[in-house]
Amino acid sequence: MLLIRGHAGGTALTGTLYERGEQPPTYKGAPDDGAPYVWVCDAFYEVESGGQLQKIDGREIRVAFESPMPRGFETAEQAIEAAKDHLRTQFARIGVDEESVEIEVIEDAELQ
Repeated sequence: MLLIRGHAGGTALTGTLYERGEQPPTYKGAPDDGAPYVWVCDAFYEVESGGQLQKIDGREIRVAFESPMPRGFETAEQAIEAAKDHLRTQFARIGVDEESVEIEVIEDAELQ
């Protein structure tokens, strides 16, 4: 398992990449095609009212979360690139420049 985390605007978003042989979570919408690599991460967007108040780049915004949409991949490289793109996209959806997102990949051994 890898954790892939994007940092920007004074906050972070972390998703999980389940690797070959690991069991990703099962719930409605989870892939059942037996993909060897599965990426799971929240998705969010800015809203005018409701949502959760967050401080991003020194400004307060309201953020609503979507249900995580797992995605399956054939290779680790494809999964990691898609994960990085997903993280950059989430920050861009709330007005943070994609280029400012710093991404780290945390190996399973570092989690223990």
